[in-house]
Order: sequence, then structure tokens, then C-alpha cells
Amino acid sequence: MTRDDGPVPSSPWLRHGRWFLALVPLVLMGGGVFWWQASEGAEAPEGGVAEPASAPAPEPRDVARSAAGRGGTPAPAESAAPSLLSPEAREREARRELWQKRLERARRSLESYMAATRYPPESRPSREHPDQMELAEPERTRPLSPKAAENGTSDVQLRLKQDKVFVVGDEAVLFTVACEDSRRSPRPCEVVSALAHEADHLTGAGGVPGVPLAFGDLGRDGDVVAGDGMLTGRFQPSKQGFAMFSGTLRVDVRVRSGDVEDATFFDVLYTPAPPATFTRRVREVLEAGSLELYLSVQVRKAGRYVVAGRLDDEGGVPFASVSFNEELQEGMQEVKLNVFGKLIRDEAPAFPLTLRDVEGFLLKEMGDPDRELMVTMRGPVHTTRAYSLQQFSSLEWRSAERDRYTTELEKDVVEAQTQLDAVLAGRPAP
Repeated sequence: MTRDDGPVPSSPWLRHGRWFLALVPLVLMGGGVFWWQASEGAEAPEGGVAEPASAPAPEPRDVARSAAGRGGTPAPAESAAPSLLSPEAREREARRELWQKRLERARRSLESYMAATRYPPESRPSREHPDQMELAEPERTRPLSPKAAENGTSDVQLRLKQDKVFVVGDEAVLFTVACEDSRRSPRPCEVVSALAHEADHLTGAGGVPGVPLAFGDLGRDGDVVAGDGMLTGRFQPSKQGFAMFSGTLRVDVRVRSGDVEDATFFDVLYTPAPPATFTRRVREVLEAGSLELYLSVQVRKAGRYVVAGRLDDEGGVPFASVSFNEELQEGMQEVKLNVFGKLIRDEAPAFPLTLRDVEGFLLKEMGDPDRELMVTMRGPVHTTRAYSLQQFSSLEWRSAERDRYTTELEKDVVEAQTQLDAVLAGRPAP
């Protein structure tokens, strides 16, 4: 075959020879590597190929010092594996973790206390206790028959409500009973009986005989809408046999819906004669960067009085709760309700403010009940003048008690910081 006949196919030997020649450099390189490893193997430790030596783990205090040297505060060092630390280093690391946690806890305690006591106890933002921004008008639901609800034979629920818990003098309280199913659809409802009597837990209970009460749905005697399924009962202790009684009165009620019947109850706290009376006169003064509202009170019995009121802003949004807890002497006195300056500055309510729903009682040192009630001033009591926020102080509340607690909490922070610094510096515990 001539050259002109086309490319000459390579023989198998030539093809294999070329691959062999290509492998020669690789074999030589592999042999060189093997020789180098063999020569270095004399210096390797027994048991395998030598590994690069690792740098010693830094001490925790060295890490902290390094962070401090860069201008930052000493940061907690990353803990090395326990197996790499000496017993002394492990003990030091445990101390560091202990005092780091104690320092964090001490700081949180101090910060929390300072934040919680920015305002005095008698002048607090409404968001702290939103449930206390309205007078007590309890409403609750419960199965008419807990046993029937448990075994699934009835889903009838009782909806129970009373328009007040504290009753004074000639005041009356309204009780409402309604029956509904689990979807809150009305169900037939009947009050079989109702009896008002002294609460069983009172000493000497039973001295006053029980008095039956009537419940109806006729649109009278306190019932708002006739035939709406809401059964209403009216109870006026002073006119229904309890004019001389002071304490808790219970109204036991038996209710029937269809063939299911069971009992429930209402409680009220009754005072036959108030120990003091609000006159509804209010004196408004801007003092020491706060707004003071002075309520005139005619005191019949001297003692410690607790008074509470609610404040809304111009739009009717709850703003703050204010209270008074001091002793009053007999005669015409004033109860001071403090609207703290910093609270006004921080919350920025729209003026004028409205004081509403003011209630109070005389706290008794002994006996049950522990109080004698004043007649509550329901609804708006006083509307303030308009003020600018700049008229009020931005300083936090101060008192001897707050200063004392703050000092003790600061001592805890200093002690924890001192102990932690000693650990990081490698010094013995102070």
C-alpha cells in the first residue's frame, strides 16, 4: 500500500507502545514521591504518617485580653474541648461561665427593676393592668350540668352576669341568667328558685334567714328586653332583709333547660353604711412636674383608705390608673391622685384627660370582710384642663425604698463583674 492510498492504520503494537511511553513520566513521578515519603518516614512517629503539629489552644483569659486589646470589652472566651484543658484550666473555665451567667442575671435584674419603678406605684400606665381599667362586672359561662356535659348527654351552657360585685347602702345589683348551646344559640331557660343568704364561710353564718329572689324576662325590675331569653333578678340587700349585715352575700340559683337542671350562684360584698363619702368635688393642681387631682371626701370613720380611679385621654382611650393608699382622719379630707409627670411625657396622651369610675374602701386590720366599701362614683368624675407635654417632668420616680433596692442590685452587678475580671486575668477569687 502506497502513501497515496490514504493513511496507514497503526498496528496494535504501536498503539500500545504510545500509551506505555505516556505512562513513563507518571511512573517516574510516582517513584519519586514514594522515595521522598520513604526518606521522610524515618522522622515520622510510629503508627502512621506524621501530621502537621497543631498550635496550642489559647487560654480563655488570653482570648479576652486579645479582644480588649482591640478596643472592645472583654468577651467570653470560646471554651476549648475539656479533654484539651488541664484540670486548672477546666476549673478556671467553669468559674468564668459561672460568673458570666451571674453577671448577666444581675444586670437583667437591675434593668428590670429600674424599668418597673420608673413611675410610682400609685400612677401606672393602663397597659400594665388592662383588666383593671373597668369596674368589675363579672360575666362567665359554665355547663348547666357538668355531669351531663362530661358524659355528652347535654351541651347546654349557662351565661351568668352581674352588673356589680360591691354593693353599698341602698344600692341594688342585677343578676342575669341565660341558657345557650355550644354554638351560643339560645335554649329554653327557667330559674326554678333563687335564694339570697349569708356566705357559708363567714363566722356565725346563718343568723339571717335566706330571702327568695324572683327572676323574670318581662322587661321590668331591671330586665332590659322582654322575651329575649335573658332572665334578670334584682337584689337590694338593704330592703330585702340584710340592712344590718356586712360581708359576703351569696345567691344560690337553680336553673332548668329542658330536662336538665342544676345549681349555680352569685356573690356580692355588701356594706350597709359607707365609712366615707365622695363629694364629687375635684381640685386640680400642677405640682413638681406632675398633675395632682385632689378629691374631697367626707370621712365618717378614720383609718387607712384605698381609692382607685381610671384616666382616659381626649379620645376616650384608657391612659392610666391612679390610686391612693393612706390614712385619713374624720371630717372633710382630700384624697390625692397623682398623675406622674414622666408617665405623661412617655405616654403622650391627648389632653384633656377624664377621670372616671372612682371607687374606694376602708381597709380593716382584722375580721372578715377585710374592708368597708364607699359608694363608687361611676362614669366621668372630672375633666382636666389642657396641658402641653413640656409642662411635665421627665425625671424618673425616686424614693428611699427604690434607692435602697437599686443600691443592692448594683452591688450584685459589681461583685459579679469583679469576680469575672479576676477569672479573665488569672487572679485568685477576691
